[in-house]
Amino acid sequence: RLREPGALDEQVRRTLADPRAEALTTNFAEQWLFLRDIELKEPDAGYFPSFDENLRQAFRREMELFVDSVLRGDDSVLELLTAEHTFVNERLAKHYGIPHVFGSRFRRVELEAQSRRGLLGKGAILPLPSYATRTSPVLRGKWVLENLLGAPPPEPPPDVPTLEEENEDGEPLSMRQAMVKHRENPACAVCHSAMDPIGFALENLDALGAWRENSEAGTPIDASGTLPDGAAFDGPTGLRDLLLERSDDFIGTATEKLLGYALGRGLEYYDAPTVRNIVREAASEDYRWSSIILGIVKSRAFQMRRSDS
Repeated sequence: RLREPGALDEQVRRTLADPRAEALTTNFAEQWLFLRDIELKEPDAGYFPSFDENLRQAFRREMELFVDSVLRGDDSVLELLTAEHTFVNERLAKHYGIPHVFGSRFRRVELEAQSRRGLLGKGAILPLPSYATRTSPVLRGKWVLENLLGAPPPEPPPDVPTLEEENEDGEPLSMRQAMVKHRENPACAVCHSAMDPIGFALENLDALGAWRENSEAGTPIDASGTLPDGAAFDGPTGLRDLLLERSDDFIGTATEKLLGYALGRGLEYYDAPTVRNIVREAASEDYRWSSIILGIVKSRAFQMRRSDS
């Protein structure tokens, strides 16, 4: 009956509406965004004394509920970047500075701070490309390029010099000053010119995603950046606007990740036409998740895939 007109669409939508479909959002989000790695992060207690296991689990639960609300609500894929809501309990609300939330139960709240909207403001993501004692614009920029834009930078050359965190007088350098010094090496400048501006846009969010005005060195944060192609932006909101301007890259990346999840394998060069066709067909429905998922289910790659014996 699945070959009958409309039957496959009906069954796909039925299964997506089932409560058990939460497993899709949980497992897919963990695979795509590496959310399981939050369990491995151990922020330095000397720098982040407020961090505990309750906050770690709150980070993860917020992301599960957030992604589920966007996918199961059949919103546009772009809502992952722009959604003005999230889910918090008292512990997480206090960390984010959101008032009037009490108790351990998670509830949906509307976000007033634009810097918190979408994936870029989530505490489960921001610690992943950070160190135990500080943020890393390089790692954060690399994470955005790889996971949101599908444009991973090349591997670093051998014998990359370590980052100097003090000047000749022993005074601490701000992260931006240290990176400027680091990029004086031509071998480093090529890759960093794309990664660093993106990472600096998120510097107001510390290694645990809490908002701050000053860097670890005590200097005011400059969250502006300019990419090699001249695109300029400032802060998390400006970076989000940049990603929306390049929405084709984000939608294509999300589709690639979901197709790879559905097939249970990494994608190959010959999968590119399938991805382009799915995205093209989904455009008429504003790239809603159901249109992406239906495109995958109807694709030859999915219907003709072979299970490992």
